[in-house]
Amino acid sequence: MPEGPAKTNSLCLPTRGCLLGFDFGLARIGTATGEIETGLARPLTTIALESGAARFNAIARLIEEWQPVALVIGLPRPLDGEGEHMLEPRCRRFANQLHGRFHLPVHLIDERLSSVEADYSLRNAGMRNWQVRKKKLDAIAAQLILQHFLDTLRHATS
Repeated sequence: MPEGPAKTNSLCLPTRGCLLGFDFGLARIGTATGEIETGLARPLTTIALESGAARFNAIARLIEEWQPVALVIGLPRPLDGEGEHMLEPRCRRFANQLHGRFHLPVHLIDERLSSVEADYSLRNAGMRNWQVRKKKLDAIAAQLILQHFLDTLRHATS
């Protein structure tokens, strides 16, 4: 699976089509949608289901509704760039499972600090209460991950 901006340019993505983005976590999975043609991403929802089957059923419903041409998953990386983040193997497994179940191209992109940036954005939007922010945080992080991918794609093709 391709990872990061350098690999994006060599991909055969269509010039139009929907993408689904994911911020993978053990407790929650944030989701977002974006359009290749417009280069814009927006948050969708947060999947906060415990069983793997329920999570994949929720993802299947999103894929059925949005008909994406590819999936983008944020890959956690250590802040210092050294070694491997503790969630990286689980995230790669999630990416492989998505590809195997839905037969769609899956792209991994560095998601360092996406949740921190999402929380900052929500606080700046006036959401001071952590419990309120927490419900939206993962979907906003997924939006940021997908927007980064779309921006990288646009720069690679221009």
